[in-house]
Amino acid sequence: MKYLSFLFIVLTNFAMSQTPVKYLALGDSYTIGESVAENERWPVQLTEALRKKGKNIEAPKIIATTGWRTDNLANAINIAKLKEEYGMVSLLIGVNNQYQGKPITQFTKEFEELLQTSIRLAGGKKENVFVVSIPDYGYTPFGKSKQEKISRELDEYNKLSREITQKYGVKYFYITDISRKDDRGLVAEDGLHPSGKQYGQWVELILKDL
Repeated sequence: MKYLSFLFIVLTNFAMSQTPVKYLALGDSYTIGESVAENERWPVQLTEALRKKGKNIEAPKIIATTGWRTDNLANAINIAKLKEEYGMVSLLIGVNNQYQGKPITQFTKEFEELLQTSIRLAGGKKENVFVVSIPDYGYTPFGKSKQEKISRELDEYNKLSREITQKYGVKYFYITDISRKDDRGLVAEDGLHPSGKQYGQWVELILKDL
């Protein structure tokens, strides 16, 4: 009996290891990859990198649209009626709250609710959730004329999102410094969004602690 019990456990663990991880990527233009090819989106690059490391992971389910604020993302998640079945959930949101001049208190409240939702969709496993900081579009041709103001405000947004994320014991990846590098190759052709090259550097940073 002991042998059969042991064999059952081994076979069960093996079967579980063969089950592909479902990945849910939540966000806005940065997650959907505005102005870059589909294979250059950072969630897609991350998935491919994890596969190369031997992780059995499905193509990411992306719920993100250019221009979305925190409230838009929350509404979209509700409409999608997602199951609590994801082995990995990422959250990157907030730049449009800042760009549209919405109260930062609104962002703080709704970001925390979105983080709670992310944890719930990960089956309550906070270790399967991570947050990515907002990149700084003040360092793009589009935002250059207002760089100081944009950077100052995004620093505050990222400070608050990091504090909330850490309160829940969730991993937080600060990619903002990458977006502030003096390298035109890190900006997409639209002069505003990150290029596939920049997204690749985000993925390198995330992989170090994922």
